[in-house]
Amino acid sequence: MDFQIPHRRRNPLTGEWVLVSPHRARRPWQGAVERLPAATRPAYDPKCYLCPGNARAEGATNPAYRGTFVFDNDFPALLRDSPATAEHTPAWKQAETESGICRVLCYSPRHDLTLSDLEPGEMRGVVRMWVDQFAELSAQPDIGYVQIFENKGEVMGCSNPHPHGQIWATRGVPNEVAKEDRAQAAYRREHRTCLLCEVAAHELAAKERMVLANGEWVALVPFWAVWPFETLVLPRRHAATLLDLDAAQREGLADLWQGLLRCYDALFEVTMPFGCGLHQAPRGGEDHEAWHLHAHFYPPLLRSATVRKFMVGYEMLGGPQRDLTAEQAAERLRAVL
Repeated sequence: MDFQIPHRRRNPLTGEWVLVSPHRARRPWQGAVERLPAATRPAYDPKCYLCPGNARAEGATNPAYRGTFVFDNDFPALLRDSPATAEHTPAWKQAETESGICRVLCYSPRHDLTLSDLEPGEMRGVVRMWVDQFAELSAQPDIGYVQIFENKGEVMGCSNPHPHGQIWATRGVPNEVAKEDRAQAAYRREHRTCLLCEVAAHELAAKERMVLANGEWVALVPFWAVWPFETLVLPRRHAATLLDLDAAQREGLADLWQGLLRCYDALFEVTMPFGCGLHQAPRGGEDHEAWHLHAHFYPPLLRSATVRKFMVGYEMLGGPQRDLTAEQAAERLRAVL
């Protein structure tokens, strides 16, 4: 098949299709141009509510932390004590309360750093924090799913540049995770193997969409990518959650995570904005043996540090569309390593 003409690709994790139109990358751009973020930030900002020793908006004072720091979000999207109620009358009018826990994860006391700037030992400390938080929250009897994620950069709606991420632990299973749960279970039933184990093995051998890899992990532009420089991070050995990772896999995840972020930063010579997060097996999922732990990275930039991809028009009304192939995106990311 000629992938240089318009075509559709199917995402096996969701069953959804993306329209790929490689010729559109040549069209002139007279649209919006983003403002570049500040070139430098201080190591400590007395006005930052995430820096050590500073007061937060709701009055609590941060400790003088020297590594990672976790606290319950002062403005959570979920409340722990919401009662379990639902409404289903008439049939189309379905609603139910949702409860959960929202936490903020500070990666470093340094206001001026990002994950790519941390020392290797500090990045491994971040991975340990993810593991510990997942272990604690997933053990709660009223928690069905734990979503670890980060929104980085002003263009991604991040309200504070201090290096941090979030966790939302919910009673229910979020939409994207539920779709992946069904798809992975169905693939295992039909093919007697793990979907993402097959993806990882194929991409490591073919290398056309691979960005970088180490002994334990691989980062690649998925065949079905929607965002221009979207990547998928996979462990080479099967694991359903962070708790299944041994010491070598945890160390390898930290190293590859930083390598991928540095690759992103080099692409347009700017600290790359993105949304990213780990997807793990939910409690009560269809088949946890079919679940393959993975991370999604969704950077919004399209042509340069100031031109981003907009999901509008056809994307909102029909379906996602991209202007360069996954293979072209991977080639450009590999070129800056």
